[in-house]
Amino acid sequence: MNTLELSVFLAYSSLLLVLSLYGSHRIWMVYLHYRHKYRLPTPAGRFAELPRVTVQLPMFNELFVAERVIDAACAIEYPADRLEIQVLDDSTDETQGIARACVERWRARGVDVVYVHRVDRRGFKAGALEHGLTTAKGEFVAVFDADFLPPPDYLLRCVHHFTDPGVAVVQARWGHLNRNHSLLTRAQAIFLDGHFIVEHSARSRSGRFFNFNGTAGVWRRAAIVDGGGWQHDTITEDLDLSYRTQVKGWRFVFLPDVVTPAELPEDMNAFKAQQHRWAKGSIQVALKLWPMLRKAGLPDEVRKEAFFHLTANLAWVVMIPLAILLPVSCVVRVSHGWFEVLLVDLPFAVMATLSVLMFYAVSQAEQGASWWDRVKHLPFVMALGIGLSVNNARAVVEALMGYETGFVRTPKAGVGGPAPTPGKARKSGYKAAATLQPLVELALAAYMTYGVVYLLRREVYYSVPFLVLFQVGYGYVALVSIYEGLRGTVIRWARVLAPARTAE
Repeated sequence: MNTLELSVFLAYSSLLLVLSLYGSHRIWMVYLHYRHKYRLPTPAGRFAELPRVTVQLPMFNELFVAERVIDAACAIEYPADRLEIQVLDDSTDETQGIARACVERWRARGVDVVYVHRVDRRGFKAGALEHGLTTAKGEFVAVFDADFLPPPDYLLRCVHHFTDPGVAVVQARWGHLNRNHSLLTRAQAIFLDGHFIVEHSARSRSGRFFNFNGTAGVWRRAAIVDGGGWQHDTITEDLDLSYRTQVKGWRFVFLPDVVTPAELPEDMNAFKAQQHRWAKGSIQVALKLWPMLRKAGLPDEVRKEAFFHLTANLAWVVMIPLAILLPVSCVVRVSHGWFEVLLVDLPFAVMATLSVLMFYAVSQAEQGASWWDRVKHLPFVMALGIGLSVNNARAVVEALMGYETGFVRTPKAGVGGPAPTPGKARKSGYKAAATLQPLVELALAAYMTYGVVYLLRREVYYSVPFLVLFQVGYGYVALVSIYEGLRGTVIRWARVLAPARTAE
């Protein structure tokens, strides 16, 4: 190799090494999951008298799901004198009226439910939860986002785990109301299944730290206070408080068999907004807490796992230069035969690619899926993950640079249940803001297409599958984002022009 070819090869290999390290971590999660699979969480005992619980329902402009979640929370099976429900509504639209009316209806039935409205939205969701605690009556606090539907027996299945005085949180698994709506929602469900079924089970049962997911969990109020309370200097307040609390010695329990259904984003731009928030927030938490974690005297296995958990989203930054170098490296290696393939691409395929396939296949197998159902969507899941790299890399860079942004809510349309006005949610649901980012994604898709064509012309087929994954991933994410943005623009203009036409 000449100097330029060697430089490309070394840069490409270095990027693959980083991705392979995070890929090996996925394999480690699968190993821990199976090693501790039968260490099922069981309560230390049962309460002779059930403790008082406050259910908090934080929401902001949740027109299509506010009534549904309030109804579900008020229908939870628990002694009426032991249960309080707080509707923490920061809304600025007609959600206020819907939520107030629903609260009054349940209060007339004797349910202890209160409506709490803030005007300033200081601290966003963390601020709302913090504000609600000042008047909460419960010794324990359950939190449900507006798109969740807690089952009636939720508290009765969770609360007895708190007979162990060292337990701070009991976290349930997320279900998916609209899993089969589209290819996008099916892929999202697989992403989340991997996180909950494999990662949460592995971490919780092996004694590593894992996190409360912001919803579908119950907190011991004393643990919130001991951990420093809800803070809003990151946009993933749940991850932040989880780690601060566990450093204090509190333990978390994950119950995979307690499933709380929720709504998956059906729009690409809404999904990207959600992923952006999660990716940025995790790096913010890593920057904030790693000095404390490093000095906390934690066992080595706990500290190492915390590092990989909190920094996993750094891999998105690696994906962009890797995407740029991938076609170039293919061109360089066309004239060098199989040696570089065996030296670089094979370890990459095993550690970075097969690790992803194994990770998500296991999550589907644990739900009783057939072998075909386990694997049929995995190529698309991998492509979608690649396609998200521009979106999530931007989030990581913003966090590293200290660029502050507000809490961007994930738009919800009220799927899986009735909307306040039939059909209204589908036609006029909240939309995530469109950006120019899809143009970058589209450019990368075109670049990958050039690489695929080049390799096919040179009859070099062993690298084509990798390029096709990148090509499909960037192309799908870009084109769907652009389509949704254009559709939203047309709808907005139609609404503007409709009154004028009516007047004429």
